[in-house]
Amino acid sequence: MTLINRSLVTIDDLSNGEMEATFALADEMSADIKEQFGLCKGKIMASLFFEPSTRTRMSFEAAMHRLGGSVISSFEANATSFAKGESIADMAKVVGHYADIIVIRHPWEGAARVVADYAGIPVINAGDGGHQHPTQTLCDLYTIKQDKGTIKGLKIALWGDLKYGRTVHSLIFALAKFGADILFYPSPGLEVPEHVVKKLIKEYGGKLTHYKSADPAAKDEVSNLDAIYVTPNSPHQLAMMPNVNLQVELASGVDALYVTRAQKERFTAGEGLANRYPVVDKKLLQGKEFKKTLVMHPLPRVDELAYELDADPRARYFEQAARGVPVRMALLAQSLGAKEMPVKDEEALPRPDYPLHRQTFGIKCANPKCVSIQPTEQKYIKPLFRIVDHDPLTMRCVYCEHGFEPRFIASTEWHEGKVEFKKYHRADSYLVKKIRPEHLLVFNSEEEAEALGFKPSHYSHE
Repeated sequence: MTLINRSLVTIDDLSNGEMEATFALADEMSADIKEQFGLCKGKIMASLFFEPSTRTRMSFEAAMHRLGGSVISSFEANATSFAKGESIADMAKVVGHYADIIVIRHPWEGAARVVADYAGIPVINAGDGGHQHPTQTLCDLYTIKQDKGTIKGLKIALWGDLKYGRTVHSLIFALAKFGADILFYPSPGLEVPEHVVKKLIKEYGGKLTHYKSADPAAKDEVSNLDAIYVTPNSPHQLAMMPNVNLQVELASGVDALYVTRAQKERFTAGEGLANRYPVVDKKLLQGKEFKKTLVMHPLPRVDELAYELDADPRARYFEQAARGVPVRMALLAQSLGAKEMPVKDEEALPRPDYPLHRQTFGIKCANPKCVSIQPTEQKYIKPLFRIVDHDPLTMRCVYCEHGFEPRFIASTEWHEGKVEFKKYHRADSYLVKKIRPEHLLVFNSEEEAEALGFKPSHYSHE
Protein backbone atom coordinates (compact mmCIF):
# COMPACT_ATOMS: atom_id res chain seq x y z
CA MET A 1 0.00 0.00 0.00
CA THR A 2 1.03 3.61 -0.48
CA LEU A 3 -0.23 6.90 0.95
CA ILE A 4 0.35 8.84 -2.29
CA ASN A 5 -2.69 10.99 -3.14
CA ARG A 6 -4.73 9.47 -0.32
CA SER A 7 -6.79 11.48 2.14
CA LEU A 8 -6.75 11.01 5.91
CA VAL A 9 -10.21 11.77 7.29
CA THR A 10 -10.47 9.25 10.13
CA ILE A 11 -7.92 6.99 11.79
CA ASP A 12 -9.61 4.08 9.97
CA ASP A 13 -8.06 5.38 6.74
CA LEU A 14 -4.69 4.02 7.87
CA SER A 15 -3.76 0.42 8.53
CA ASN A 16 -1.49 -0.47 11.43
CA GLY A 17 1.32 -1.09 8.97
CA GLU A 18 0.88 2.34 7.38
CA MET A 19 0.98 3.99 10.80
CA GLU A 20 4.14 2.04 11.68
CA ALA A 21 5.71 3.14 8.39
CA THR A 22 4.84 6.76 9.18
CA PHE A 23 6.49 6.41 12.61
CA ALA A 24 9.61 4.93 11.02
CA LEU A 25 9.80 7.85 8.59
CA ALA A 26 9.24 10.31 11.46
CA ASP A 27 12.23 8.72 13.22
CA GLU A 28 14.31 9.14 10.08
CA MET A 29 13.29 12.75 9.61
CA SER A 30 13.67 13.81 13.25
CA ALA A 31 17.23 12.44 13.25
CA ASP A 32 18.22 15.17 10.81
CA ILE A 33 15.40 17.58 10.04
CA LYS A 34 17.56 19.96 8.01
CA GLU A 35 18.32 17.19 5.51
CA GLN A 36 14.62 16.95 4.61
CA PHE A 37 14.51 20.43 3.09
CA GLY A 38 13.68 20.19 -0.58
CA LEU A 39 11.66 16.97 -0.46
CA CYS A 40 8.47 18.90 -1.18
CA LYS A 41 9.97 21.80 -3.11
CA GLY A 42 7.37 23.29 -5.44
CA LYS A 43 4.45 21.77 -3.52
CA ILE A 44 1.78 23.93 -1.88
CA MET A 45 -0.22 23.09 1.24
CA ALA A 46 -3.51 24.89 1.87
CA SER A 47 -3.92 25.38 5.62
CA LEU A 48 -7.65 25.93 6.29
CA PHE A 49 -8.41 26.38 9.98
CA PHE A 50 -11.94 27.53 10.77
CA GLU A 51 -11.54 26.82 14.49
CA PRO A 52 -8.82 28.11 16.81
CA SER A 53 -5.56 26.16 16.74
CA THR A 54 -1.99 26.68 17.83
CA ARG A 55 -0.09 23.37 17.88
CA THR A 56 -1.85 21.58 15.03
CA ARG A 57 -1.80 24.50 12.60
CA MET A 58 1.73 25.62 13.38
CA SER A 59 3.16 22.09 13.38
CA PHE A 60 1.60 21.36 9.97
CA GLU A 61 2.92 24.62 8.56
CA ALA A 62 6.34 24.11 10.14
CA ALA A 63 6.38 20.57 8.72
CA MET A 64 5.65 21.82 5.20
CA HIS A 65 8.30 24.55 5.43
CA ARG A 66 10.82 22.01 6.79
CA LEU A 67 10.14 19.92 3.68
CA GLY A 68 10.80 22.93 1.44
CA GLY A 69 7.18 23.41 0.40
CA SER A 70 4.96 26.48 0.57
CA VAL A 71 1.84 27.26 2.59
CA ILE A 72 -1.27 29.26 1.78
CA SER A 73 -3.60 29.87 4.71
CA SER A 74 -7.07 30.82 5.83
CA PHE A 75 -7.82 31.07 9.54
CA GLU A 76 -11.20 32.68 10.07
CA ALA A 77 -14.53 31.71 8.54
CA ASN A 78 -15.67 35.34 8.69
CA ALA A 79 -12.79 36.35 6.45
CA THR A 80 -13.67 33.82 3.74
CA SER A 81 -16.57 33.26 1.36
CA PHE A 82 -18.24 31.12 4.04
CA ALA A 83 -19.47 34.41 5.43
CA LYS A 84 -21.23 34.94 2.08
CA GLY A 85 -22.91 31.53 2.21
CA GLU A 86 -20.49 29.52 0.07
CA SER A 87 -20.65 25.76 0.56
CA ILE A 88 -17.71 23.68 1.73
CA ALA A 89 -17.97 21.64 -1.45
CA ASP A 90 -17.54 24.75 -3.63
CA MET A 91 -14.63 25.94 -1.51
CA ALA A 92 -12.98 22.51 -1.81
CA LYS A 93 -13.27 22.53 -5.60
CA VAL A 94 -11.62 25.93 -5.82
CA VAL A 95 -8.81 25.34 -3.32
CA GLY A 96 -8.11 22.02 -5.01
CA HIS A 97 -6.84 24.06 -7.98
CA TYR A 98 -4.61 26.26 -5.81
CA ALA A 99 -2.76 23.65 -3.77
CA ASP A 100 -1.38 20.12 -3.83
CA ILE A 101 -2.74 19.09 -0.44
CA ILE A 102 -5.32 20.51 2.01
CA VAL A 103 -5.22 20.44 5.78
CA ILE A 104 -8.56 21.46 7.26
CA ARG A 105 -10.07 22.04 10.68
CA HIS A 106 -13.78 22.82 10.86
CA PRO A 107 -16.48 22.88 13.59
CA TRP A 108 -18.92 20.77 11.53
CA GLU A 109 -18.52 17.04 12.01
CA GLY A 110 -17.90 15.39 8.67
CA ALA A 111 -16.64 18.56 6.97
CA ALA A 112 -13.29 16.96 6.18
CA ARG A 113 -15.10 14.12 4.42
CA VAL A 114 -16.90 16.60 2.15
CA VAL A 115 -13.66 18.40 1.31
CA ALA A 116 -12.00 15.08 0.51
CA ASP A 117 -14.91 14.16 -1.77
CA TYR A 118 -14.74 17.38 -3.81
CA ALA A 119 -11.18 18.76 -3.70
CA GLY A 120 -9.54 16.35 -6.14
CA ILE A 121 -6.31 16.41 -4.09
CA PRO A 122 -5.32 14.73 -0.79
CA VAL A 123 -7.06 16.12 2.30
CA ILE A 124 -5.95 15.73 5.91
CA ASN A 125 -8.44 16.16 8.72
CA ALA A 126 -7.00 18.40 11.43
CA GLY A 127 -10.16 18.05 13.55
CA ASP A 128 -13.82 18.21 12.55
CA GLY A 129 -15.98 19.23 15.50
CA GLY A 130 -16.19 16.47 18.11
CA HIS A 131 -15.73 13.74 15.51
CA GLN A 132 -12.05 12.83 15.00
CA HIS A 133 -8.51 14.21 14.96
CA PRO A 134 -6.42 11.46 13.32
CA THR A 135 -3.07 13.24 13.11
CA GLN A 136 -3.16 14.00 16.84
CA THR A 137 -3.67 10.28 17.35
CA LEU A 138 -0.56 9.58 15.28
CA CYS A 139 1.40 11.90 17.59
CA ASP A 140 -0.10 10.16 20.63
CA LEU A 141 0.73 6.65 19.41
CA TYR A 142 4.22 7.75 18.37
CA THR A 143 4.85 9.15 21.85
CA ILE A 144 3.72 5.92 23.52
CA LYS A 145 5.88 3.79 21.21
CA GLN A 146 8.93 5.98 21.81
CA ASP A 147 8.71 5.20 25.53
CA LYS A 148 7.14 1.77 25.69
CA GLY A 149 8.37 0.25 22.43
CA THR A 150 4.95 -1.21 21.69
CA ILE A 151 1.24 -0.54 22.12
CA LYS A 152 -0.12 -4.06 22.11
CA GLY A 153 -0.99 -5.27 25.59
CA LEU A 154 -0.58 -1.86 27.24
CA LYS A 155 -3.16 -0.44 29.62
CA ILE A 156 -4.13 3.09 28.58
CA ALA A 157 -6.43 5.26 30.73
CA LEU A 158 -8.49 8.01 29.08
CA TRP A 159 -9.41 10.81 31.48
CA GLY A 160 -11.80 13.77 31.44
CA ASP A 161 -14.12 14.78 28.60
CA LEU A 162 -14.64 11.58 26.64
CA LYS A 163 -17.89 12.81 25.08
CA TYR A 164 -16.73 15.78 23.02
CA GLY A 165 -12.98 15.13 22.88
CA ARG A 166 -12.26 14.35 19.23
CA THR A 167 -8.69 13.38 20.08
CA VAL A 168 -10.09 10.71 22.39
CA HIS A 169 -12.46 9.31 19.76
CA SER A 170 -9.65 8.79 17.23
CA LEU A 171 -7.36 7.39 19.91
CA ILE A 172 -9.92 4.84 21.14
CA PHE A 173 -10.13 3.18 17.73
CA ALA A 174 -6.37 3.29 17.16
CA LEU A 175 -5.59 1.74 20.54
CA ALA A 176 -8.11 -1.02 19.86
CA LYS A 177 -6.51 -1.67 16.45
CA PHE A 178 -3.09 -2.02 18.08
CA GLY A 179 -4.38 -4.32 20.83
CA ALA A 180 -4.27 -2.11 23.93
CA ASP A 181 -6.66 -2.35 26.87
CA ILE A 182 -8.48 0.93 27.57
CA LEU A 183 -9.71 2.29 30.92
CA PHE A 184 -12.38 5.01 30.72
CA TYR A 185 -12.30 7.71 33.42
CA PRO A 186 -14.87 10.29 32.24
CA SER A 187 -16.01 13.33 34.12
CA PRO A 188 -19.66 12.59 35.10
CA GLY A 189 -21.93 13.39 32.17
CA LEU A 190 -19.06 13.34 29.68
CA GLU A 191 -18.90 9.61 29.01
CA VAL A 192 -17.91 8.10 25.66
CA PRO A 193 -20.79 8.57 23.17
CA GLU A 194 -22.92 5.52 22.47
CA HIS A 195 -22.14 5.53 18.74
CA VAL A 196 -18.41 5.39 19.50
CA VAL A 197 -18.90 2.52 21.96
CA LYS A 198 -21.04 0.56 19.50
CA LYS A 199 -18.47 0.92 16.73
CA LEU A 200 -15.66 -0.02 19.11
CA ILE A 201 -17.33 -3.26 20.16
CA LYS A 202 -18.79 -4.25 16.79
CA GLU A 203 -15.80 -3.51 14.58
CA TYR A 204 -12.84 -4.02 16.87
CA GLY A 205 -14.03 -6.97 18.91
CA GLY A 206 -13.14 -7.27 22.56
CA LYS A 207 -15.42 -6.59 25.45
CA LEU A 208 -16.55 -3.49 27.32
CA THR A 209 -17.23 -4.13 31.00
CA HIS A 210 -18.74 -1.41 33.16
CA TYR A 211 -17.21 -1.04 36.57
CA LYS A 212 -19.27 -0.99 39.75
CA SER A 213 -17.38 0.19 42.79
CA ALA A 214 -17.37 -2.15 45.75
CA ASP A 215 -17.45 0.97 47.88
CA PRO A 216 -20.31 3.28 46.81
CA ALA A 217 -18.99 5.93 49.18
CA ALA A 218 -15.67 6.17 47.37
CA LYS A 219 -15.05 9.76 46.33
CA ASP A 220 -11.52 9.72 44.95
CA GLU A 221 -10.91 10.23 41.25
CA VAL A 222 -9.25 6.84 40.76
CA SER A 223 -12.52 5.16 41.75
CA ASN A 224 -14.34 7.06 39.02
CA LEU A 225 -13.67 4.29 36.50
CA ASP A 226 -16.61 4.04 34.13
CA ALA A 227 -15.71 1.08 31.94
CA ILE A 228 -12.86 -1.12 30.77
CA TYR A 229 -12.44 -2.16 27.15
CA VAL A 230 -10.41 -5.31 26.82
CA THR A 231 -8.96 -6.16 23.43
CA PRO A 232 -9.52 -9.64 22.01
CA ASN A 233 -5.80 -9.84 21.24
CA SER A 234 -4.79 -10.59 24.82
CA PRO A 235 -6.23 -13.03 27.36
CA HIS A 236 -7.97 -11.21 30.16
CA GLN A 237 -10.11 -13.13 32.59
CA LEU A 238 -11.41 -10.01 34.29
CA ALA A 239 -13.39 -9.21 31.14
CA MET A 240 -15.54 -12.25 31.81
CA MET A 241 -16.44 -11.14 35.32
CA PRO A 242 -19.72 -9.24 35.88
CA ASN A 243 -18.06 -6.71 38.19
CA VAL A 244 -14.45 -5.73 37.71
CA ASN A 245 -12.37 -5.39 40.84
CA LEU A 246 -10.55 -2.09 40.43
CA GLN A 247 -7.66 -2.98 42.70
CA VAL A 248 -6.96 -6.18 40.79
CA GLU A 249 -7.35 -4.40 37.46
CA LEU A 250 -4.79 -1.75 38.40
CA ALA A 251 -2.35 -4.09 40.14
CA SER A 252 -0.08 -4.29 37.11
CA GLY A 253 -0.14 -0.51 36.73
CA VAL A 254 -1.34 1.94 34.09
CA ASP A 255 1.03 2.47 31.17
CA ALA A 256 -0.31 5.85 30.06
CA LEU A 257 -2.85 8.35 31.39
CA TYR A 258 -4.35 10.49 28.61
CA VAL A 259 -5.86 13.65 30.09
CA THR A 260 -8.30 15.94 28.26
CA ARG A 261 -9.86 19.27 29.11
CA ALA A 262 -13.60 19.93 29.17
CA GLN A 263 -14.55 20.85 25.58
CA LYS A 264 -16.93 23.58 26.73
CA GLU A 265 -17.14 25.10 23.26
CA ARG A 266 -19.02 21.97 22.16
CA PHE A 267 -21.47 21.81 25.07
CA THR A 268 -25.11 22.11 24.09
CA ALA A 269 -27.32 24.89 25.48
CA GLY A 270 -27.80 24.40 29.20
CA GLU A 271 -25.14 21.68 29.40
CA GLY A 272 -22.47 22.07 32.05
CA LEU A 273 -20.18 20.12 34.30
CA ALA A 274 -22.19 17.95 36.68
CA ASN A 275 -19.44 17.97 39.31
CA ARG A 276 -15.95 19.31 39.82
CA TYR A 277 -13.85 18.38 36.82
CA PRO A 278 -11.29 15.73 37.87
CA VAL A 279 -7.75 17.05 38.25
CA VAL A 280 -4.55 15.11 37.63
CA ASP A 281 -1.83 16.17 40.07
CA LYS A 282 0.99 14.68 42.12
CA LYS A 283 -1.40 13.52 44.81
CA LEU A 284 -3.37 11.44 42.33
CA LEU A 285 -0.23 9.99 40.76
CA GLN A 286 1.36 8.94 44.05
CA GLY A 287 -0.47 5.60 43.88
CA LYS A 288 1.67 2.60 42.96
CA GLU A 289 -0.49 1.92 39.89
CA PHE A 290 0.83 5.19 38.40
CA LYS A 291 4.49 4.65 39.26
CA LYS A 292 5.55 4.15 35.61
CA THR A 293 2.63 5.92 33.94
CA LEU A 294 3.20 8.31 31.04
CA VAL A 295 1.12 11.45 31.61
CA MET A 296 -0.20 12.69 28.27
CA HIS A 297 -2.42 15.56 27.12
CA PRO A 298 -3.19 16.85 23.59
CA LEU A 299 -3.16 20.44 24.93
CA PRO A 300 -4.22 23.13 25.54
CA ARG A 301 -4.82 22.49 29.22
CA VAL A 302 -6.95 24.56 31.56
CA ASP A 303 -7.23 23.37 35.16
CA GLU A 304 -7.39 19.59 34.69
CA LEU A 305 -3.61 19.04 34.67
CA ALA A 306 -1.54 20.55 37.46
CA TYR A 307 1.46 22.66 36.49
CA GLU A 308 3.46 20.93 39.21
CA LEU A 309 3.63 17.88 36.91
CA ASP A 310 5.64 19.73 34.25
CA ALA A 311 8.87 18.74 35.99
CA ASP A 312 7.69 15.20 36.70
CA PRO A 313 9.69 12.61 34.70
CA ARG A 314 6.41 10.92 33.74
CA ALA A 315 5.10 14.01 31.91
CA ARG A 316 5.04 13.62 28.13
CA TYR A 317 2.63 16.30 26.88
CA PHE A 318 5.25 18.74 25.63
CA GLU A 319 7.02 15.89 23.84
CA GLN A 320 3.67 15.03 22.21
CA ALA A 321 3.43 18.56 20.85
CA ALA A 322 7.06 18.66 19.69
CA ARG A 323 6.73 15.33 17.87
CA GLY A 324 3.88 16.79 15.84
CA VAL A 325 6.42 18.27 13.40
CA PRO A 326 8.30 15.09 12.37
CA VAL A 327 5.11 13.00 12.38
CA ARG A 328 3.33 15.49 10.13
CA MET A 329 6.42 15.85 7.95
CA ALA A 330 6.33 12.11 7.42
CA LEU A 331 2.63 12.15 6.62
CA LEU A 332 2.89 15.08 4.18
CA ALA A 333 5.93 13.63 2.41
CA GLN A 334 4.15 10.31 1.86
CA SER A 335 0.86 11.87 0.77
CA LEU A 336 2.65 14.07 -1.77
CA GLY A 337 4.75 11.22 -3.12
CA ALA A 338 8.03 12.76 -1.98
CA LYS A 339 8.93 9.75 0.12
CA GLU A 340 7.65 6.21 0.28
CA MET A 341 8.20 3.80 3.14
CA PRO A 342 7.77 0.03 2.93
CA VAL A 343 4.68 -1.25 4.75
CA LYS A 344 5.09 -4.56 6.55
CA ASP A 345 2.67 -7.35 5.87
CA GLU A 346 0.14 -7.57 8.64
CA GLU A 347 -2.90 -9.45 9.74
CA ALA A 348 -5.36 -6.58 9.70
CA LEU A 349 -8.76 -6.51 11.30
CA PRO A 350 -11.39 -7.30 8.65
CA ARG A 351 -13.15 -4.10 7.61
CA PRO A 352 -16.91 -4.66 7.40
CA ASP A 353 -18.45 -3.90 4.05
CA TYR A 354 -21.63 -2.19 5.19
CA PRO A 355 -24.20 -1.43 2.48
CA LEU A 356 -24.85 2.23 1.76
CA HIS A 357 -28.33 3.69 2.16
CA ARG A 358 -29.39 6.77 0.23
CA GLN A 359 -32.81 8.27 0.84
CA THR A 360 -33.58 11.80 -0.26
CA PHE A 361 -36.70 12.13 1.90
CA GLY A 362 -37.94 11.15 5.33
CA ILE A 363 -34.62 10.91 7.22
CA LYS A 364 -31.60 13.01 7.99
CA CYS A 365 -28.74 12.76 10.44
CA ALA A 366 -29.90 13.44 13.99
CA ASN A 367 -26.60 15.08 14.94
CA PRO A 368 -27.18 18.88 14.83
CA LYS A 369 -23.46 19.43 14.23
CA CYS A 370 -23.27 17.13 11.20
CA VAL A 371 -22.18 18.76 7.96
CA SER A 372 -24.93 16.95 6.02
CA ILE A 373 -27.77 18.93 7.63
CA GLN A 374 -26.24 22.38 7.23
CA PRO A 375 -28.29 24.49 4.73
CA THR A 376 -25.29 25.54 2.63
CA GLU A 377 -24.16 21.93 2.16
CA GLN A 378 -27.51 20.43 1.17
CA LYS A 379 -27.02 21.85 -2.33
CA TYR A 380 -24.38 19.18 -2.91
CA ILE A 381 -24.69 16.45 -0.32
CA LYS A 382 -27.66 14.35 0.67
CA PRO A 383 -28.08 12.18 3.75
CA LEU A 384 -25.96 9.06 3.35
CA PHE A 385 -25.87 6.20 5.82
CA ARG A 386 -24.40 2.75 6.23
CA ILE A 387 -26.59 -0.10 7.43
CA VAL A 388 -24.39 -1.41 10.24
CA ASP A 389 -26.83 -3.78 11.94
CA HIS A 390 -30.23 -5.43 11.50
CA ASP A 391 -30.88 -6.43 15.11
CA PRO A 392 -31.90 -3.76 15.81
CA LEU A 393 -31.80 -1.96 12.46
CA THR A 394 -29.06 0.65 12.87
CA MET A 395 -27.96 3.34 10.43
CA ARG A 396 -24.66 5.23 10.72
CA CYS A 397 -24.09 8.60 9.08
CA VAL A 398 -21.22 8.42 6.59
CA TYR A 399 -20.10 11.96 7.47
CA CYS A 400 -20.16 12.25 11.28
CA GLU A 401 -20.58 8.55 12.20
CA HIS A 402 -23.50 9.16 14.55
CA GLY A 403 -26.02 6.35 14.46
CA PHE A 404 -29.76 6.00 14.88
CA GLU A 405 -32.38 3.26 14.91
CA PRO A 406 -35.37 3.98 12.65
CA ARG A 407 -38.77 2.84 13.91
CA PHE A 408 -40.46 1.90 10.64
CA ILE A 409 -39.45 0.47 7.27
CA ALA A 410 -40.87 -0.10 3.79
CA SER A 411 -39.71 -1.43 0.45
CA THR A 412 -39.74 0.34 -2.91
CA GLU A 413 -39.92 -3.06 -4.59
CA TRP A 414 -42.93 -4.60 -2.87
CA HIS A 415 -45.50 -1.91 -3.60
CA GLU A 416 -44.71 -1.96 -7.35
CA GLY A 417 -46.28 1.45 -7.75
CA LYS A 418 -49.67 0.21 -6.52
CA VAL A 419 -51.20 2.02 -3.57
CA GLU A 420 -52.73 -1.17 -2.12
CA PHE A 421 -49.24 -2.71 -1.79
CA LYS A 422 -47.67 0.41 -0.37
CA LYS A 423 -47.23 -0.81 3.21
CA TYR A 424 -44.91 0.11 6.05
CA HIS A 425 -43.78 -2.15 8.89
CA ARG A 426 -42.05 -1.99 12.25
CA ALA A 427 -38.27 -1.88 11.94
CA ASP A 428 -37.96 -4.79 14.38
CA SER A 429 -40.18 -7.12 12.28
CA TYR A 430 -38.64 -10.07 10.44
CA LEU A 431 -39.19 -8.19 7.18
CA VAL A 432 -36.16 -5.96 7.82
CA LYS A 433 -33.90 -8.82 6.73
CA LYS A 434 -36.02 -9.55 3.66
CA ILE A 435 -35.68 -6.11 2.09
CA ARG A 436 -32.62 -5.60 -0.08
CA PRO A 437 -30.58 -2.50 0.86
CA GLU A 438 -31.23 -0.77 -2.46
CA HIS A 439 -35.00 -1.08 -1.89
CA LEU A 440 -35.09 -0.14 1.79
CA LEU A 441 -36.99 2.92 3.00
CA VAL A 442 -36.84 3.99 6.65
CA PHE A 443 -39.04 6.32 8.69
CA ASN A 444 -38.82 7.69 12.20
CA SER A 445 -42.59 7.90 12.64
CA GLU A 446 -45.82 6.53 11.23
CA GLU A 447 -46.74 10.08 10.22
CA GLU A 448 -43.67 10.25 7.94
CA ALA A 449 -44.62 7.01 6.21
CA GLU A 450 -48.29 7.88 5.85
CA ALA A 451 -47.49 11.34 4.48
CA LEU A 452 -45.85 9.54 1.55
CA GLY A 453 -48.87 7.34 0.92
CA PHE A 454 -47.81 4.23 2.85
CA LYS A 455 -50.41 2.31 4.85
CA PRO A 456 -49.78 0.28 8.01
CA SER A 457 -49.27 -3.46 7.56
CA HIS A 458 -49.91 -6.25 10.05
CA TYR A 459 -46.30 -5.74 11.11
CA SER A 460 -46.54 -2.04 11.88
CA HIS A 461 -47.86 -2.38 15.44
CA GLU A 462 -47.14 -4.43 18.53
